[in-house]
Amino acid sequence: MARMEALNRRSDLRAHLAKTPGSGSLLEVDAWIPSEVKAISPLVDRLMRLIEGSHCITGEECAVELALREALSNAVIHGNRLDAHKLVHVRCRCKVGKGISLTISDQGQGFDAQTVPRSKAIENLEADHGRGIQLMKLAMDEVSFQRGGTEVRLCKRLAGNA
Repeated sequence: MARMEALNRRSDLRAHLAKTPGSGSLLEVDAWIPSEVKAISPLVDRLMRLIEGSHCITGEECAVELALREALSNAVIHGNRLDAHKLVHVRCRCKVGKGISLTISDQGQGFDAQTVPRSKAIENLEADHGRGIQLMKLAMDEVSFQRGGTEVRLCKRLAGNA
């Protein structure tokens, strides 16, 4: 079992890589960022390097990165309303060759996901909001909102593990 920890000015990221007998490797990551747009890319870049190195979703990294960026943007901008005193928390769990689950939580008021207009509808193509959720749903196998909309759960499985 190896323990990796890294800190920088913009985020706190803690990763744990474990090898479990008979079930392969498991990567678990907890990360926090302040609600600043400029904190998103450094976290995503670092997290994607860990995910790519874990080989848990080989070939699906671009889809996961897109959904992660959208979820973080929504949490920072819409959830915490750019309040740098509020944090966004990311939990990542990768199982080698099986897939990944991500949970992104904010400290905002939440929202009702059922009220977000479907941006694929012609009348909503120019809407200010809602396209990020649709992108997440297109990129991932599962997208669900919990805790009154302050938490989004994303899941991506490899094609053979559906």
